[in-house]
Amino acid sequence: MVYDGIVVLALLILAAMLALLLGMGQHTAMKDPAYTAYLLSVWFLYLAWCWRKGGMTVGMRAWRVRIVDAAGEKPGWGKSAIRFLFSFVSALPAGLGFLWSLFEPRKRTWHDIISGTRLVRF
Repeated sequence: MVYDGIVVLALLILAAMLALLLGMGQHTAMKDPAYTAYLLSVWFLYLAWCWRKGGMTVGMRAWRVRIVDAAGEKPGWGKSAIRFLFSFVSALPAGLGFLWSLFEPRKRTWHDIISGTRLVRF
């Protein structure tokens, strides 16, 4: 997640710079709903595009894991959206949804369970 965090941070900085160039400099993330949605969509599009294209992000490639659905295929846009949105739920209670994978028999996080996805090693 650290590797992908660096990529996402760079993308969000570029998205913010684009917003500035378009005259949206007075907007603030988490205070302006439209601007916040714009930044979240940039974040989602990076992850979902990577998951759809190769089943993995840059960080996942480094650790040799990929995301698959129940059929063993790359997740679609819908499953990717559910996984993205519910990853925030997994993170909120002190990361409990991520820690859940340490005890779950198939090693799935809350957002994996809800979206019908899982990580596999390759």
